[in-house]
Amino acid sequence: MATNKLVGFLESRKNLTGSACGIAGLALTFAGVAGPYWPVVVAGLYGAGALIAPPERPALPDFPSPSAQLAELRTDFDKLREYLDGVELPPAAAGRLTELTEVLTALLDPGWVAEVLAQDPEGVHALSRAVRQDIPEAVDTFVRTRWWTRLAPGTEPPERHLERQLGLLHEESERLAAALRETEARRQESHTRYLEDRGRSQSPRSLAVTRATRGDQGVSH
Repeated sequence: MATNKLVGFLESRKNLTGSACGIAGLALTFAGVAGPYWPVVVAGLYGAGALIAPPERPALPDFPSPSAQLAELRTDFDKLREYLDGVELPPAAAGRLTELTEVLTALLDPGWVAEVLAQDPEGVHALSRAVRQDIPEAVDTFVRTRWWTRLAPGTEPPERHLERQLGLLHEESERLAAALRETEARRQESHTRYLEDRGRSQSPRSLAVTRATRGDQGVSH
């Protein structure tokens, strides 16, 4: 540990800058400028260089990229679907769950949709929260509550809450899909405006000059 700290100090910006200034002090000494006080001059220049050197910047944490996060999320989504296949749900709730998983599957499938989604960190976070937290918790809570409801009949059916929860998650995923569609639509409109602006910039006069230039080049050949 001590050796690593020593090596780190020797390679630090402060030590390198201070050493460079100290070498300059030695050069002044050999030139006869520092005189008998050359140790003070060298040490002072080294200290000054160490003070003015920029501080060390720690390396940023190596977090996975959004694309890597999506790859991990696909694996977790496959695990979630295996879990859901083993759970018996009422028909209405099962239908809402199917609608929800279809949207999530479309968003997570590798391809251009996932590439657009990878550029939206908040969207990746929302999708991760739905797959890893919201859906498992909603289904598991329903399974546990249904067991207690059988012991105490006459209470509110737990499937109503499950249907509502799955409906809200479906609406959230639809909003995410709509946001991605809007992103692509804005990209298309931006490209259209770029082509229109480029066309307007080519005025008849500039086109005539271009044609004349091309004609002159053709004659010269």
